[in-house]
Amino acid sequence: MARTTKKAKAVTATTVDDMAADENIRSVGEASADVVSALPAPQIEGEAAGIGQVEEEATAPATGVEIFIPLDKLKKSPRNARKTPHGTETIETYAASIAAKGILQNLVVEPEFDLDGQPTGFYFVTIGEGRRLAQLLRAKRKEIGKTEPIRCVIDKANDPFEISLDENVSRTDLLPADQFEAFRELAENRGWGAEEIAARFGVTAHVVKQRLRLGAVSPKLMQVYRDGGLNLDQLMAFAVTDDHGRQEQVYDGLPANDRKAIFIGADAYADAGGTILRDLFTEDRGGYFEDAALLDRLVLEKLSGIATELQSTEGWKWAEAFIDYPHAHGLRRVYPQLLELSAEDLAARAAVQEEFDRLTVEWEATEEDLPPDVDQRFAELEAEIERLDALRHAYDPEEVAFGGAFVSLNYEGNARIERGFIRPEDETPVPETDTGGDGETVVDGVRVNADGEVIEDAEGQGYDESYGAGGQAKEEEEGDAAQPVSDLLTRDLTAHRTLGLRLALGEQPEIALIAVTHTLAAQTFYRGAESHALEIRPASAYLAGHADGIEDTAAAKQLSDRHAGWAADMPQNIAQLWGFIAGLDQASLMALFAHCASLTVNAVKQPWENKPQAHVTANRLATALALDMSQHWTPTVRSYLGRVTKAHILAAVRDAVGDEAAERIAGMKKQAMAEAAEQLLAETDWLPPLLRTEQPASVPTETEAPDAGHMEEGGMDVGDVVFSEAAE
Repeated sequence: MARTTKKAKAVTATTVDDMAADENIRSVGEASADVVSALPAPQIEGEAAGIGQVEEEATAPATGVEIFIPLDKLKKSPRNARKTPHGTETIETYAASIAAKGILQNLVVEPEFDLDGQPTGFYFVTIGEGRRLAQLLRAKRKEIGKTEPIRCVIDKANDPFEISLDENVSRTDLLPADQFEAFRELAENRGWGAEEIAARFGVTAHVVKQRLRLGAVSPKLMQVYRDGGLNLDQLMAFAVTDDHGRQEQVYDGLPANDRKAIFIGADAYADAGGTILRDLFTEDRGGYFEDAALLDRLVLEKLSGIATELQSTEGWKWAEAFIDYPHAHGLRRVYPQLLELSAEDLAARAAVQEEFDRLTVEWEATEEDLPPDVDQRFAELEAEIERLDALRHAYDPEEVAFGGAFVSLNYEGNARIERGFIRPEDETPVPETDTGGDGETVVDGVRVNADGEVIEDAEGQGYDESYGAGGQAKEEEEGDAAQPVSDLLTRDLTAHRTLGLRLALGEQPEIALIAVTHTLAAQTFYRGAESHALEIRPASAYLAGHADGIEDTAAAKQLSDRHAGWAADMPQNIAQLWGFIAGLDQASLMALFAHCASLTVNAVKQPWENKPQAHVTANRLATALALDMSQHWTPTVRSYLGRVTKAHILAAVRDAVGDEAAERIAGMKKQAMAEAAEQLLAETDWLPPLLRTEQPASVPTETEAPDAGHMEEGGMDVGDVVFSEAAE
């Protein structure tokens, strides 16, 4: 174990590299037998005489014993996990605190040994390096002597690196709210001013004044802060007034970092007569927009202006503005279609690309920054390429004439524009079925009245043009071969054809894939169109109704972009959909099939539902997909930790970090515990049980494989993945 050492009383230091090469170096545990006779013994706490004096022949103290060691015998440990030095401000803070109250927490040290395993009389500070530096600073200022006795605890049992890491990681700073209450108590009960409190605790008087100023904040808002509903800057903004009722009224307003406030801006809000409650400690901390109703009106007016301009410039029949995107609008949506560029645009595109490529070859070898004019030209060419490429996709003018767009506010405070929605009244009308007299209609050879009821004859039989009452055949007429056969016969024949299709489709998987994909795509991208022959009805659960803000996540954006990409490739006429799908290469066909199928997944658990087998299947699907939810979700106070019990929080920390970490936060209040747990879990991939994916228990061997009737020869189906009992 490499250490920085000194031989006996010599001052020549041995480097860590030299020591690492020496096979005779021993750890503290290996050398402990020699320490008894050789270790210089600092004064053990409680001895009456000679405090601070090192007795050469005393017995070495054991692990866990508190002793006083002269300051000049303490050294920085080379095995301390903290590599970034303490800042000057931190050391000053420690020094001020120690000067006022002494060292309240013992330093933890280990003896230094030379190459022969003999103690040098010096000690490495494993825990408390900041306090050691603070005392050295005080010694430099002549406040204490260089041999000032420092209370320490000997630790020869634990690994120094591990416990120094634990000391720096496993800690939670005191909340400013707790500081505020403590500082206020000192000010009120002891009469200390901000300067004296600052001097005794090593902070600036400005910080103390800020904390004391929080005494003007309503206890209700202070609790909101403790619960994570406000940050410190927002809390201090309320201290501008001592009126608790006024503060609570303003709290019902909106902070300056709210998306609505960002969208409108402080100046426009103030020009409209709105007021902002600001913090007095700095020039501008943003503050709170007091008039929430005014802000909502301004947001809607601005969004409506964008909608009007959009409708005017792009030609949509309508454009509506909403603060929140109306997810449950229920309208069919169309997307831009792939278009051929005109000859003029194609020539312009080729010329721009040629110049861009020429400049690239000319300047790609340079190691210096591009000249401003060249850099500007590159930007212009890139913009023109993007403009021309955008012309390849456009909405059908007829759809624009009958369609519309929604303009809303996204979570970042920017306008969100979604185009291509068709209202039911603007849909192309479907030709009505011919009806007979008295509102009768013939459907599949059966007469139906205006109320949808089957009209029966005297014998209770349905109607067929080729049959009389009671099903008796009419006298045959010569007829016309160009006329269609009867509706009843049509139904009979097509039933046989359906049976033949079922038999044939089941024997040709490659065509079945096309047919299923066509059925899913027809209903996914052409809402309301009945063009599919397979009676498969895809449904897609509305997730935004179950999880607030889910539509604004990165995963939702990826899914939306993928859907829009496929939608842009779909033919405008649904009659061409089969040919489009059949013409896809195998990889594209599978990708489209997978996308359409993915939109039907529903693994949401509702409290009133009772479908355990469906959730077992969802678990199996997750395993087959090797789903890793840690890529899409993280445990934060908002997403999980602030919404479960303390027992759940401790279980999460125990599971992800260990029992010791859980014990360290076990005594905290709920909010503080949740915040500490968020930090502890941040560097882990921990997930709650509901988001975990069960791994396959095993893969069947040849002797364990299913029979040939269930498995294709030479391989295993995806459905044959074996799951452990826990997965079910």
